[in-house]
Amino acid sequence: MKIQPTRRSIRSGAPLGLLKSLIAVVASVWYVAAAGERVFAAGGSDAVTLWNENAGVAATEACLAPLANPLHESRIYAMMHIAIHDALNAIDRRSRPYAFDVHAEAGASPDAAVAAAARGVLVPLIAQLPLELHTQACIDAGVASVEAAYTTALAAIPAGEAKAQGIVVGRSAAAAILDVRAQDGAVGPFLNFACPQDTDPGEYQCTPGTPFIVFEGWADVTPFVLHHSSQFRPAPPYAVDRQKYTADFTEVKSLGGDAVNTPSARTADETEIALFWWESSPLKWNRIARTVSADRGLTLWENARLFGLLNMTLADGYVAMVDSKNHYNYWRPVTAIQAGDTDGNPDTVGDPTWTPLRGTPPNQDYASGHAIEGGAGAEVLKQFFGTDAISFRDCSATLPAGSTCSDATPVFRSYASFSQAAVENAYSRILIGFHFRKSVEEGSEYGRQIGKRAANLYLRPVH
Repeated sequence: MKIQPTRRSIRSGAPLGLLKSLIAVVASVWYVAAAGERVFAAGGSDAVTLWNENAGVAATEACLAPLANPLHESRIYAMMHIAIHDALNAIDRRSRPYAFDVHAEAGASPDAAVAAAARGVLVPLIAQLPLELHTQACIDAGVASVEAAYTTALAAIPAGEAKAQGIVVGRSAAAAILDVRAQDGAVGPFLNFACPQDTDPGEYQCTPGTPFIVFEGWADVTPFVLHHSSQFRPAPPYAVDRQKYTADFTEVKSLGGDAVNTPSARTADETEIALFWWESSPLKWNRIARTVSADRGLTLWENARLFGLLNMTLADGYVAMVDSKNHYNYWRPVTAIQAGDTDGNPDTVGDPTWTPLRGTPPNQDYASGHAIEGGAGAEVLKQFFGTDAISFRDCSATLPAGSTCSDATPVFRSYASFSQAAVENAYSRILIGFHFRKSVEEGSEYGRQIGKRAANLYLRPVH
């Protein structure tokens, strides 16, 4: 198996009708919620957590969440929370700024600053979402959601100089991070239609139903906290003739099938786990953070630091993920299992009709982005609170209708620690049929290293 970096050429000039149909395939594979569905369950009561929720609603309206495009989603959340953090710390310096190192005049309204910072980032970034991946109607809906939330937020703040000054601070903080990230490499094209042909066992092939690879160029996006995208890249995945590969192959084949076209040994609880964690990691881990923040009674400035760290880390998790996927170019379980009788491993039993529980995302297996995000999110929360042993519960946007966060009686799952949640999150990608165990275990560790670096080096308290 080749393990050198790969970057295939982008086929230009694809017919518009074909592009639109393929975008629809991405949406169906990664799940797009109905317009207006509030998949960000209600959170805390201060301006930071409110705008964290508002951002999730806007991402859903813009058809980013709950799973259509978590990479742009993570970048938007990170930049918004940096602007919020820096605006508040311009008013009262409690931790080190990231992009906006200014001391505001005394008396500026913190709530106005937060609202203006959030709006100042969200509106331009959503408006700039690529039409290669999103419709103009989705983009317009996302922008409208932000504008409505901004109008509501400002209406609740008394008119006067404090409000005006807060708006100026927030707008300036937003402009600062937009300027820093203006040339960060988050540009398209994002769909590569040059699917590999005549590949050897272990090498990636485009997944069934998606004749393209998505987001290969994201490895070139400038990280927020990492030196470079390959800083913590894991060791190679197993060769297909290894006994450990055979064990991973057998596990995902047994558990990850759809139980319709393909038998599955999953229990009912394991199926719930698979679908519970299917949603966007930025959506999920921000909702978890809001829950814990409310339970622990964090202040406005503490929330600014927490959500800044969390979202920079999650954004870098996707940059690191694509680097690893490009570098190792490893095949997905759906391809491996369907080709199991011809992979050169006498111990793998293939099934040409094997079908995962949900459609496999159109990129490589190794390392699992979901596991990276879970490891990163759990580690940041552990580092911020100084302990892993914090209990919480959460709902999901991607469970069957009637049991989601948006429904009257959502299903909740409970956890005794952040790491317990991260382990279940990683395991869910085996249960849904997307990844081998090696991919999720290495991904979790990958994420933990990114989380430790972020918490130890960025937005440090000044006292």
